[in-house]
Amino acid sequence: MRIIITVRDDNARRDGAAPCELLRQWLDEQPELRGRTRRQTVAIPPPGEMGVAADALLALLEPGGVAAAFAGAVVAWAQTRRGSQTITVRQSDGREVTIVSTHVRGMDADQSADLARRLAADLMTPTPQEPTGTPGSGLQPPE
Repeated sequence: MRIIITVRDDNARRDGAAPCELLRQWLDEQPELRGRTRRQTVAIPPPGEMGVAADALLALLEPGGVAAAFAGAVVAWAQTRRGSQTITVRQSDGREVTIVSTHVRGMDADQSADLARRLAADLMTPTPQEPTGTPGSGLQPPE
């Protein structure tokens, strides 16, 4: 399965590597994910605007352990970020999940594991047979 990941630095800092590159490096440090991601430029329009080129990652995942490792690594990376980053994981069918680093930073280990399990399950959910409205899973961190 092909997944597109975008990372928006909500603080608009310019103090080093691009957030997508930092996430790619983090994912490549995970043995199960090494070599499964690459950078690419995609046209993703922000809400209410024309499409713009954005730096993104393309990840090739498989059901099971690889998807679970990916989900856990993305949640862990978001928790380590300073400031606020918005990570959007978009599936080829248009469904997407958004994680905001400031929302996950204070989670305990159980909450983090639960979010990672839900993200992995969402990634592995087959495409619905009939359209159900706008794309998006509505996946939110636990309260």
